[in-house]
Amino acid sequence: MRRTPVRLLGRPAAAAVAATVMLGLLTPAPEPPGAGSAVPAAASESSAIVFYYTKTKNWSSYKLHYAPDGGSWTTVPGVAMEPACTDWVKRTVDLGGASGLSATFNNGAGVWDNNAGKNYALGTGAITVKDGVVAHSDPCAEAGTDPEEEEEAGTASVYYSTATVGWTTTNLHYQPAGGSWTTVPGVGMEPACTGWVRKTVGLGAATSMLATFNNGNGVWDNNNGSNYTLPTGLTTVKDRKVTTGAKDPCATEAPDTEAPTAPAEVTASADGVSAVVTWEPSTDDRGVTKYQVTRAGGTKGTVVSDVGSTVFSDTGLEARTEYRYTVRAVDAAGNVSAASATATVTTGDKPTAPAAGKPLGTDPRKDPIYFVLTARFNDGDPTNNRGGSQHTKSGNAANDDPMFRGDFKGLIEKLDYIKGLGMSAVWITPVVLNRSDYDYHGYHGYDFYKVDARLESAGASYQDLIDAAHAKGMKIYQDVVYNHSSRWGAKGLFTPKTYGVRDAQWSWYYDERNDGFEYDGLSVETKSGKSYYNGDLWSTAEPAGNTCVNWGTPTQYTSPEGYRIYNCQWPNPTSGMFPKAYYHNCWIGNWEGEDSRSCWLHDDLADFNTESAPVQNYLIGAYDKYIDMGVDGFRVDTAVHIPRTTWNRRFLPAIQERVTQRFGAEAAENFFVFGEVAAFVNDKWNRGSVNHSAQFYTWKERKEYDADDGKAALEMYDYEQQQGTASQPTSTNAFLNGNSYHTPDHSKFSGMNVIDMRMHMNFGDANNAYSNGKDSDDSYNDATYNVVYVDSHDYGPNKSSERYAGGTDAWAENMSLMWTFRGIPTLYYGSETEFQAGKKIDCGPTCPLATTGRAYFGDHLAGEVRASDFGTVSSASGAVAGTLAKPLVKHVQRLNQIRRAVPALQMGQYSTEGITGSMAYKRRYTDSASGVDSFALVTVTGGATYTGIPDGTYKDAVTGDTKVVSGGTLTVAAPGKGNLRVYVLDLGGSNAAPGKIGTAGPYLK
Repeated sequence: MRRTPVRLLGRPAAAAVAATVMLGLLTPAPEPPGAGSAVPAAASESSAIVFYYTKTKNWSSYKLHYAPDGGSWTTVPGVAMEPACTDWVKRTVDLGGASGLSATFNNGAGVWDNNAGKNYALGTGAITVKDGVVAHSDPCAEAGTDPEEEEEAGTASVYYSTATVGWTTTNLHYQPAGGSWTTVPGVGMEPACTGWVRKTVGLGAATSMLATFNNGNGVWDNNNGSNYTLPTGLTTVKDRKVTTGAKDPCATEAPDTEAPTAPAEVTASADGVSAVVTWEPSTDDRGVTKYQVTRAGGTKGTVVSDVGSTVFSDTGLEARTEYRYTVRAVDAAGNVSAASATATVTTGDKPTAPAAGKPLGTDPRKDPIYFVLTARFNDGDPTNNRGGSQHTKSGNAANDDPMFRGDFKGLIEKLDYIKGLGMSAVWITPVVLNRSDYDYHGYHGYDFYKVDARLESAGASYQDLIDAAHAKGMKIYQDVVYNHSSRWGAKGLFTPKTYGVRDAQWSWYYDERNDGFEYDGLSVETKSGKSYYNGDLWSTAEPAGNTCVNWGTPTQYTSPEGYRIYNCQWPNPTSGMFPKAYYHNCWIGNWEGEDSRSCWLHDDLADFNTESAPVQNYLIGAYDKYIDMGVDGFRVDTAVHIPRTTWNRRFLPAIQERVTQRFGAEAAENFFVFGEVAAFVNDKWNRGSVNHSAQFYTWKERKEYDADDGKAALEMYDYEQQQGTASQPTSTNAFLNGNSYHTPDHSKFSGMNVIDMRMHMNFGDANNAYSNGKDSDDSYNDATYNVVYVDSHDYGPNKSSERYAGGTDAWAENMSLMWTFRGIPTLYYGSETEFQAGKKIDCGPTCPLATTGRAYFGDHLAGEVRASDFGTVSSASGAVAGTLAKPLVKHVQRLNQIRRAVPALQMGQYSTEGITGSMAYKRRYTDSASGVDSFALVTVTGGATYTGIPDGTYKDAVTGDTKVVSGGTLTVAAPGKGNLRVYVLDLGGSNAAPGKIGTAGPYLK
């Protein structure tokens, strides 16, 4: 969805703040960390006292064999070490001008400790070597301390986490309050457990100390120059976070016997013979893993169900029956909370036509996608057409072209047209009831539990569309919005009681109140004569319980009509209109900053607080309804504006859980979720921000964050920004291993695939799109699932605001690449005829829709069409027959026939190894379970030479040409722009090369 912010308020860029978090954390030669501190850039001693631990060796004698930095080694076996104190020997070494030494130890009789072959790198001053760990301290001086005296004087036990810094040696440099700093580099810390070192020091009469940490070789953690202030007692320091009075991080964890708290605020609501139960998350000392929902009532007795989210959708209940629900929380140790309070609900009547949908459940990479704006595609029922408040102003009225024109009936009638193109999946715009001044596209959701009546007709409901598509072997991908609602809020979650003042000027907009009327987008309110009635949103006096600041006070602003605008007349996230429990309360200031996930995009897109449990419950429950109807996947709008932690913790698991529960694990695996992570720059990583890059959303989290979703979102943002682009995970899932396909590793897959924004932005030229796509593929979890398109309802290539107008030849070349390269080819409605090429995609109500890229397409589809198979039309008459005769239609039909016949083009990994040619690659897909093995060589437009390929017979799917390879090399002449060659290796049997597929057309010939 395309959006233009109304205003940008100044605030610091969170990305810039995050970028400074690590600055100074690990720095060589730091500035003095605090007043009175003495931390030089390098130690100045010219000698080293080397202490070696004897208890684990128990040698009869100890030799030190060493070489000062830049100097020569001693004669083997080295110099003798002398007793120092219990379990220690020592040797003082004169280093001259050297700043350290390399060292090994031995017993003088051929037994050596050389640090596993790496030698020890030691600095200056007092140095200990104990069981392979180097530290800076005098163990014999410390041994003389009286523990009881130290305890009486006050001690500080410090645990320092080495997991982030990766040091093998850690020193604590400290200054008791009112005392002096230790000698640089401080005292050595001891290994405590994996990822932690520790040190207990006496503070005398002091109750706290200043502290820094270092690795003994000039790299310091001085808390960004501020030092750490640590009190007596046990303190942990991890990633600059100090926890006082902490538990010993290395102590053996006691068995978990504490049960979670009982779930609170359990509510249940009925919709026919279905019920939705929601509750607030329970808390637990170690985390809740699942919930047990117990249902009582009806003739089936008590039923217990396990769920991973805080929403449970119960279907197939008995009509007019009371049901009682209680919920318990369960932790990883199996502790079960007390039961919640009981929520009671009574079901209604059983629907006369119950949902019967079931997803097709096949690999989504097999299915090219046709994307339609349902309201602009084809009008099957004129009675549900609606123009809205902007009908006249936009110019649509003059064209007799209401914004809501197309519908499900019109789409059902033209499914054969889409199938005849060869497309087997249809991506439709959001179906939920919308509410805005110009909402035909569906991105202003109001009632997320109800299908917009302007899209449905008798015999052509949303369920009917799903069932009709499935009957033709076609999938339905529903566009869904989790990020925001309409400016009127979300019915069933929160809707404001008032927005504006109705006076003589605004009576045309804020209608007279009618408490007996409920907005549904279609029904006409009798007093105003409008279907877009706004009467429930105004007030002549300040309403009771108003939270909006300065409600009703006139502002300096006027509407385009010249009418005075009052405070609270329009939605405003900062005015107090929207509760923080449900909505964020700020405007976006930086589109690549942290606030892009936590602030409003536009004044008619009220930004959900998606880290809030009530919002999560509302959305999960709503989209469960559409999963139950049998949709095949979700295209996720504005995915980048929700933190990855929230997707990975809440929404994506809820989708998987629901599909699995209703249709099984295989259906869940193939339920296709692809997100819009908008990036409009030619970068592998969007302006260097990992959190705003498409590939980032294809991965699971790689560390634990706070249990609170809001805090976790900030922690994740900061952590990943600090890690940067170079430290992000990589994958070989899209790439061949030589000529061999390998089983992809999806263990770290988040559950969300993405639209390939980088290819989209570069499709002004196919070669450019191809090069950019290849460059990013190692950073996705699996780029073979990327959704690839040239233009859409938002933008053309290079962030163009117009539909692609590169010409028919360029379109054909783009299509030839999309249909044979990795990813899922996607076509925006009408692009097969270059519909509205060069026209502005969207200008809102400032111009007629007929002049834009979202123009009505039905006139080009008038008549009858029947498809006998994908890419094959058996009959067509009327205007649609002329549409089907267009050159790009013929081109895409044959591309789909070829792609459907060659599994390597659908699901294969690819490689360019040993290949010359501008757009040339090899692809292979192997599936041992089904016996499929498909290997293909592709070149688009230009010639190519393939070396190191398997010998055998190759057949071109475009021309039928046969080439026999005996020396691992095949050369293909340039086929020309828009054309291509697909040489398939003939492996015999069910994997025999198909030869020529289809008939020659305007480009494939």
